[in-house]
Amino acid sequence: MDLKDVTKNLSDQTSYRIEQRFDEMMRTNPRYKNLDQANQKIILDLIAKYKAKKIHGIKPSGLTVREDLYHLYENRLKLGLTYNDLDQIKDLLTSFKD
Repeated sequence: MDLKDVTKNLSDQTSYRIEQRFDEMMRTNPRYKNLDQANQKIILDLIAKYKAKKIHGIKPSGLTVREDLYHLYENRLKLGLTYNDLDQIKDLLTSFKD
């Protein structure tokens, strides 16, 4: 399971189901073991933000994704994000564009 699997059919899933799938991915995929609780919350907040847009029929643009990535890169030290964390979050955000 990957982040793209968690966000598949995003507008049709409840927030509880998204969190369940995210927790399942964290348990089964060793690639995401480096994410601590704060990083997981950041990812879940981003998923909730894009889910709200998708429910209203707004497809995320490249500009929106770049702006979110910029703010994460800009505040990476304050948020405690490593470059590996940022790469994984970037994969998640680019999956919303597809």
